[in-house]
Amino acid sequence: MLKPLKFNIKFFFIVLVILFYSCKEDKKTDSTFAFTNDLIHETSPYLLQHAHNPVNWRAWSPEIFEEAQKEDKLVLISIGYSSCHWCHVMEKETFEDEEVAKIMNENYISVKVDREERPDVDQVYQTAIQLIGENGGWPLNAITLPNGKPLYLGTYLPKAQWNEVLQKVNALYRENPEQANSYADGLSQGIQETNLLEISSEFEKLTVESLQASIENWKPQWDADLGGDKGLQKFMSFNALNFLLDYGVLTKDAETLKHVENTLNQMANGGIYDHIGGGFYRYSTDPQWKVPHFEKMLYDNAQAVGLYSKAYSVFEEPIFKDIVFETIAFLDREMKNPEGGYYATLDADSDGEEGKFYVWKLKELNSVLGKDFDLFAKYFNVQEQNAWEEDKYILYKGGDEKGFLAENGMSTSDFTKLKSEWRTKLLKVRETRVRPTTDDKILTSWNALLIKGLTKAYETFGEASLLNNATSIFDFIQSKSYSNEKLLHSFKEGSKQEASFLEDYTFLADASLELYSATTDDKYLDFSKELTQVVERDFTDAATGMYTFNKNQELISKIIKTNDGDIPSANSVMAHNLLRIGHIDYNKEYLNKAKTMLTTLLPRVNEYPNGYAHWNSLLANVTHPYFEIAVIGKNAEELVKELQKKNIPNALIVGNTSESEAPLFKDRYFEAETFIYVCQNSTCKLPVKTVAEALVQIKNF
Repeated sequence: MLKPLKFNIKFFFIVLVILFYSCKEDKKTDSTFAFTNDLIHETSPYLLQHAHNPVNWRAWSPEIFEEAQKEDKLVLISIGYSSCHWCHVMEKETFEDEEVAKIMNENYISVKVDREERPDVDQVYQTAIQLIGENGGWPLNAITLPNGKPLYLGTYLPKAQWNEVLQKVNALYRENPEQANSYADGLSQGIQETNLLEISSEFEKLTVESLQASIENWKPQWDADLGGDKGLQKFMSFNALNFLLDYGVLTKDAETLKHVENTLNQMANGGIYDHIGGGFYRYSTDPQWKVPHFEKMLYDNAQAVGLYSKAYSVFEEPIFKDIVFETIAFLDREMKNPEGGYYATLDADSDGEEGKFYVWKLKELNSVLGKDFDLFAKYFNVQEQNAWEEDKYILYKGGDEKGFLAENGMSTSDFTKLKSEWRTKLLKVRETRVRPTTDDKILTSWNALLIKGLTKAYETFGEASLLNNATSIFDFIQSKSYSNEKLLHSFKEGSKQEASFLEDYTFLADASLELYSATTDDKYLDFSKELTQVVERDFTDAATGMYTFNKNQELISKIIKTNDGDIPSANSVMAHNLLRIGHIDYNKEYLNKAKTMLTTLLPRVNEYPNGYAHWNSLLANVTHPYFEIAVIGKNAEELVKELQKKNIPNALIVGNTSESEAPLFKDRYFEAETFIYVCQNSTCKLPVKTVAEALVQIKNF
């Protein structure tokens, strides 16, 4: 049973009143900058963007609050990330202003936080702002008591309102400290109560009917025409679509499969995709997928590679294969560290304008494309009525390529060649522009998503370079970010960051299991088990049966994050890992732990299916037949590759080329033969030699 939130309403109105009425010495360090603060010693691009503000910014540390309590000062925590457009706007309007800086420096200890380096800090204060009924987002500005408990929370504010908030909140604390402390205590208690869960092991509630109910609750939200969920903006919920794809295949649900296929096509044809350079932007600001917010995130594109690969194996849409390889080419060209890891983000802005690097003007396109301009303009909707801003055009396709080719008397091969020529010419021009800045942190969890995406692409398309790339990233993370069972969240040469989070361990363990399945190499299975054991030891929360966001509880509240957002929650990924390792090792403790986590969250999973999509994937695993497919013998790798191309939902596919004591392989190796064993709950059919025979067994188990 889920506990309701409690919250001190009386003191909430104090903050509403404030909002209603508001609707060290600077040192010159060189000849270029008038101001330099402590952020100059950081490596985060976001923090370095603020290193020359007149505000005396500090980087996050627990010592900040010790200092604040000694000085009896409020703490101002401003959270953002390097590619955040409104973070840039607020910096320019307020944090670069000396008048604002004077108020902040005199009354507050001001802390800048890169949410990508410290997602735990962000999660605590995002939870707080949602508790007071406001929408979260970035920049997130929290004014806290000297102990870190929040007194005010807000996102972007222009200078005049920001100044008023600064003065009124400080006055409230100075003039009525009891009231301020009571309010902050109530809100902090509310944050803690969001973690309350009542553990349930009523496995009988995990039924096919509960999964179907979850889907039926979701279907009314689907946009049947434009794809995705209904709304004024469109977000690419890759993990949600991944679940729906598997569910559609597993249950032969034509409506669900049609929705997934349509959504993937709409995204691939829309302006949210970079048709010249490859890769997806962050989200669409309109329902038609035409006008994007132009930042590019590693986690979006990593998941896109895996999802479009899987979708190709189901629908065999040529455009899905194009998306996979164009996105990988973009990542390799623009986001890859020479040593093997991938950077976090590309900014939306360049030269002070959002999207300037990516949009086109008519005159420019005419000049570059010459005689091809009219055909190009027709294909990519470059007409005056479709201009984004003045003479600026975002490229997007109509979608009916076969009709377009027939209308213009072109073959598929000729048009494919022509599009390649267009991209080459336009990319060359684009490279002469001022580039968006790159946030060159290498985040473990996001790189793990790319390992998994590339491995799925390898399984679908069979190109060895894809697997080589995945293993190269894995080796990079192991070399740079893992030592003595400690996994760093963020790597950059010279960085002082030592934080590690649940998502890093669970995502990398997940990716390592994928590599084990693809390569049959036991080292990946062993590493996944090692990470899983670390999670059990260091992150277990006995009170909820879940796992905490971070190991060190230095914040005002522990965090138990269970909902799936832009990326799956670390808890849902952990539950999947426990399920798979449980099936590999016949580990009933792991299997029961995964089912207990799912049963505990089942009410949320059913009520908010789009926000708990990865949990719904787990629900599909435990309510439908789950197959353990073990291939053992000298030709195991070849048969495993053939099986993986079939995209069998609810199946664990593993292989071994030699004798093994592992439960799925023990006493099943014969030197001259290779056998496939199709099993379910430790019960196996007679061994067969071909994939075709194995598929028949799966169908008739």
